[in-house]
Amino acid sequence: MSRPPAQPSSPSPEPGENGPSRRQDVPEPSSSHPRRPRPVGVLSGIVAAEATALLGSAAWYGLQLLTGAPVLSFWGAVFTLGLLLAFSAWLYAVAVFLFRGFRWPRAGALVAQLFVLTIGFPTLTGGYPLAGLAMLVPAAVSIVLLFNKRVIQYASRAAGSPPAL
Repeated sequence: MSRPPAQPSSPSPEPGENGPSRRQDVPEPSSSHPRRPRPVGVLSGIVAAEATALLGSAAWYGLQLLTGAPVLSFWGAVFTLGLLLAFSAWLYAVAVFLFRGFRWPRAGALVAQLFVLTIGFPTLTGGYPLAGLAMLVPAAVSIVLLFNKRVIQYASRAAGSPPAL
């Protein structure tokens, strides 16, 4: 069975002739996604560091629960521990998929940074300036990087299954 010619105006080569070994209308395999810009790596690193800090807080909170630190409600404290662990896992997912170039983690990273800002300002003004700055500076840098045009251009891949063929 013969294939249609690659260009309708040119005749298709016969099997014995010196023709192209590859069809002309099939593009060469290449990366359709641009190279990862440096701000994406920095942003993913900041979000992963925040997730690690949250995981460390969860470990400290769980240790305090196990050693018998006084709490008003034990099940409320267990629920808080579960929330800390869930948010940490969510931030790790945001960091990984942002690094891969997906679109949805940008919104998740922005929401996380806004939460950090709402905790960082009272911490800064409440007598813990180093802890407040440790929260505010990475959050501010992340928000600026989230709106960098190279980050927006790179993180534009929609989630979905790859094409079958």
